[in-house]
Amino acid sequence: MEHPIQNTKMAYHPSLALLAITLALAGCAGNPDVPKPGTSLSQAFRHVGEARPDDSSANLQWWRQFGDEQLAQLVERAAKANHDIRIAVERAKQARAGTVASESRLFPSLDLTASRSDSRTGLPTAVKQSMPDTKATRAGVEVAWEIDLFGGARAAASAAEKDAAASTFGVSGAQLVAASEVARQYFIWHGARQRLAVLESLLQTQRDTERLTRSRHREGMASEFDVARAAGETLSMEASLPPLRTLMLVTESRIAVLTGSDASMPVPELHAAAEQFHWHSPTAPFTGQPADLLRRRPDLLAAEQRLAAESSRLDEAKANRFPKIFLSALFGSQKLTLNDALSLSASRYSNVAAAFVLPIFNAGRIQAGIDTQSARERESLLSYEQAILGAIEDVENSLAALAGERQRVDSLTAAATERERAVAHASSLFREGQIDLLQLLDVQRAQLATELTLAESKAQQAIDYVQLYKALGGGWQAMPAPVNAPIATNSSSGAKP
Repeated sequence: MEHPIQNTKMAYHPSLALLAITLALAGCAGNPDVPKPGTSLSQAFRHVGEARPDDSSANLQWWRQFGDEQLAQLVERAAKANHDIRIAVERAKQARAGTVASESRLFPSLDLTASRSDSRTGLPTAVKQSMPDTKATRAGVEVAWEIDLFGGARAAASAAEKDAAASTFGVSGAQLVAASEVARQYFIWHGARQRLAVLESLLQTQRDTERLTRSRHREGMASEFDVARAAGETLSMEASLPPLRTLMLVTESRIAVLTGSDASMPVPELHAAAEQFHWHSPTAPFTGQPADLLRRRPDLLAAEQRLAAESSRLDEAKANRFPKIFLSALFGSQKLTLNDALSLSASRYSNVAAAFVLPIFNAGRIQAGIDTQSARERESLLSYEQAILGAIEDVENSLAALAGERQRVDSLTAAATERERAVAHASSLFREGQIDLLQLLDVQRAQLATELTLAESKAQQAIDYVQLYKALGGGWQAMPAPVNAPIATNSSSGAKP
């Protein structure tokens, strides 16, 4: 014999049993099985030179390793005010809002409803006894809930969360790109300024040589060919000045825009103590293993989150093959007035419903959606693998370029020292009358030409350091937050485990 209380509960509340069953089955969908990249990584970089005992340098403010406070100010200003970064922040906000919208599917929706109606027929009073005019006032609460039985809604929420994490890493990536570009342009500007100064000195020496050659030609000691050659070299050097001045102007404008400023205004950090600027070679950063890039470069971290998002969407697409259960309930109160005379007291009303939907035939639409999303997942995996290979290529190229430029700087520095000794010796010989002024000017011109090449090489070496830091993905964790960022962009990825 059945227990009467149990029998009564099941008779009057069948939805409770359905709810209990669906909640018990709601946990059947787990985390998506995210595919792993098939890229085989080596144990060490091929062109690595110096090594450091730990990887703490990966998170350092690398822009301060150059010992230049003006550069540090520009980089940190760009990290806050650069428009590409601020645009990325707004995209991250959109993605975070999308996460909230997706997660809302996991919870019931609650709506407050109210209505008032006045229905009049215009019929005679006798007829209205059977067809009365009515006034109705209703107010109620409506609840609707899609039971996430097979995890489709949770998969969609997980995908949105991963998209938000990827966009957050996108902010960090934009900061790293902006910082490295500011540093690169900064060294280009100083390299052009130093080359311009050396070239102006070299031009003055060449003008002295031309003037002396013309004087000797008047005295019959030099030919027309000597005069033409000297004049041609002077004009050629003069033609080299405008491109350097233009490069300085264009570079300054680029730095202004990168730091969120008007290009029509000068950049004070460039001109402050410019004459005291000197090239400083920072300690080579710790490169670690290629696999370390997967946890350090923001673009790779973002690509990983995008792959995880596509895997979650694939689970969402697969969940469409299974049944869906919808629960809805409406509770309220209404008041009726008949023929403006009879007013009925307020009465309660309710409606509780459950719907069950099982796809039977849809002409392959659901499977097509699964196939499409599966291809998108594979595409995202290939993009992730391509990003990994590109990141390793960036580091290898930066290491090779830096090693080569170091050798070039060393050779040119030694050559400049020898040229300086030659000038000192030639000056002594000139004072003793053993050589003429033209020979001394030739030696001085050779020294200035070496200094010109050395200045160019030092600038390129500094740029190579910047490129290496960028390729290694370091420093973004220590950058200040953008001015429009209420979210954490450096210390937290925004991804949920």
